[in-house]
Amino acid sequence: MQINRPASASAEVPRGLAGVVVTDTALGDVRGLEGFYHYRQYSAVDLAEACGFEDVWHLMVHGELPDAAQRAAFAAHTAELRRLPDEIRVTLPAVAAASGPSGPLAGLRSALSLLGAVKGFRPVYDIDADQRRADAVAAAAAVPTLLTALYRLGQGLEPVEPRTDLGYAANYLYMLTGSQPASDQVRAIEQYLISTIDHGFNASTFTARVIASTGADVAAALVGAVGALSGPLHGGAPSRALDTLDEIGSRDRIDQWIRNHVLAGERIMGFGHPVYRTEDPRSRMLRNIAQQIGGPLVEFAVEVEQRVEAILAELKPGRELHTNVEFYAGVVMELCGLPREMFTPTFAAARVVGWSANILEQAQDSKIIRPAAHYVGPPPPVAVPAIA
Repeated sequence: MQINRPASASAEVPRGLAGVVVTDTALGDVRGLEGFYHYRQYSAVDLAEACGFEDVWHLMVHGELPDAAQRAAFAAHTAELRRLPDEIRVTLPAVAAASGPSGPLAGLRSALSLLGAVKGFRPVYDIDADQRRADAVAAAAAVPTLLTALYRLGQGLEPVEPRTDLGYAANYLYMLTGSQPASDQVRAIEQYLISTIDHGFNASTFTARVIASTGADVAAALVGAVGALSGPLHGGAPSRALDTLDEIGSRDRIDQWIRNHVLAGERIMGFGHPVYRTEDPRSRMLRNIAQQIGGPLVEFAVEVEQRVEAILAELKPGRELHTNVEFYAGVVMELCGLPREMFTPTFAAARVVGWSANILEQAQDSKIIRPAAHYVGPPPPVAVPAIA
């Protein structure tokens, strides 16, 4: 892949590499000024509204939406891959116990490493495209099983075995709760999962690609991505956004709470995005899903959203702040009965498909990602002091 690079290693770049183009991709893009993002050539929101999860997974991995026969074959294949090897199943109780309050996402890092070892994943540098794809699909298919098992073990419950007769989203909810989920809950979670499969070169996706560029195996790249997602500035916000609604508490407290936070310069969780300068299209879609379910929580969330935008316009004219995906994602997951400690792991259950697709794409390029840093310490050489 040929990209434009700075003329020298000391060239000025924005903090956090914001807006810096590092490679070419055929997987999709985020057009923040337009409030639009897509997977390959399709609007991601349109896909979430019209397709099933397996359809979009097939699109990301194989480059095209499946026909009816391909859909059935892909769904059956990935469903068979949900069951964990015995070597993993017997180690999960210890992984869950060691993870403690850090929860399933921390345990997933260890579990993915074990999975890669047990399944014999080899460096992507040493295997062909078909084997890379097989490894990526196998790992992604196992992630919901790992996450739900780790959660249940942490709660003192037995893991629930995956079912091959349920779709990705339905099976995820079934393994999490142990009971057959309602169809409206399944569809709401499925649309959330589809909407979060990929989103440009976010921190976890970039991490996965950096590791893949070294030629490491698929599991190693996914472990790095999970580590990046665990940071509260990336994947930890859905439950925090819901905590904001809890903290406000009632309608009569909304305006004063917002004013206090805006005037203090404090961040309001669930609002703002580093890329979008308009409304986050994922938030718009999830708001619609939440309103279809309805209830006091939805009404309260919508009122908070409206008042944040109105008060910000009053106190900080010209500064736009809109809800991001986390705000209504938290509302939707709460309405569907997911425990808050599983909000970010559920995000991971979707994003693993995007990570996998990016790993496969990066593995086609033999150039390692190796940027430079601008040294700002004392000028060398400095004499090494004698050690007494």
